[in-house]
Amino acid sequence: MRVLVVAAPLIGHVFPMVPLARALREAGHEVLFATAGDGLRVTGFEVRDVAPGFRFAPVAAWTMLRHPLLIRHELAGTARPRVVGHLFGAINDRMLDRFERTARQWRPDRIVYEPLAAAGAVVAARLGVPGILQETSLFDGPALLAATRMRGRPQMAAPAAVIRIAPASVARRGTHLPMRFVPYAGDRRLPDWLAEPPRRPRILVSRSTVPAPGPDRMMSRVAAAAEHVDADIVLIRPNVRRLPPHVRATDEAPIPAALAAGAAIVHHGGAGTTLSALQAGAPQLIVRGAGDRRHNAELVAARGAGLAVDERDITPTLLTRLVTDPVVASAAVEVSAEIAAMPPPEHLVEAIRQAG
Repeated sequence: MRVLVVAAPLIGHVFPMVPLARALREAGHEVLFATAGDGLRVTGFEVRDVAPGFRFAPVAAWTMLRHPLLIRHELAGTARPRVVGHLFGAINDRMLDRFERTARQWRPDRIVYEPLAAAGAVVAARLGVPGILQETSLFDGPALLAATRMRGRPQMAAPAAVIRIAPASVARRGTHLPMRFVPYAGDRRLPDWLAEPPRRPRILVSRSTVPAPGPDRMMSRVAAAAEHVDADIVLIRPNVRRLPPHVRATDEAPIPAALAAGAAIVHHGGAGTTLSALQAGAPQLIVRGAGDRRHNAELVAARGAGLAVDERDITPTLLTRLVTDPVVASAAVEVSAEIAAMPPPEHLVEAIRQAG
């Protein structure tokens, strides 16, 4: 079986597709990735660039200029999936022609696509190939796919199967074809000092790889509070110039490995970081923000596995609670066990073979 995997041209959309792609390849199937931009950083697979020269920021700016009334809602994190539908519609418009040519040349038996790679559903319809929708976040995948506004509204094939990675107790909806979330962060290694088990509580602080509208003061607020928190704080890809005592920084660190070494985390609410913390059973403090960040923050807080705050509300008291609250720690461990009980990616290979 030949499986064509397509993801929007952002690393946070490509990396969640890797564990299932690996399972397919290890089962003897051929796998080809189609993406663009920094998504091309995926390694270990043949990858086709279907939007050469793609850069996210200009497309995002163009979309916002065309839809100015949505900007206020996007900044508040209340516009999803409307803004996302227009933004990723424009992105998929840029991907579609080359992706279709790639598919016609490669002749896949299945197309696996994530919710914001609607070009996968379009080409599945045009080629008459079963398409499998693999969710990559806590958001409802079919809803995101339906919201995507591509030019000319091309026909999209209904998915032959929907794979859901969100634990039901967090997403508050049932699972379709459940699949365990397996963290993947590329081939990066932890610095030796960060791989060592901490001697006292450790708090990671991570910001998005995709710039959000407006200033980002999350790290500076955590650093300012650090003096009054009995914990070691580690900033990943810092945007803070002066580091106070008890605060260290590293340019790159794979979040899953850092969490496995023992840590809580403060972050921007992106799906990959949120799910990685849930999988690790790590308490998390999510700063509400644009796009799906507020959605993710409030789902995690409602489950009790973390805290959700606005950026301005980060305080020493809140950071101390993050590493001392037994209720949050217990709920985080419960969700981790729930994820561990979900079928691993290799158990989905046969379902993909039979889809359609």
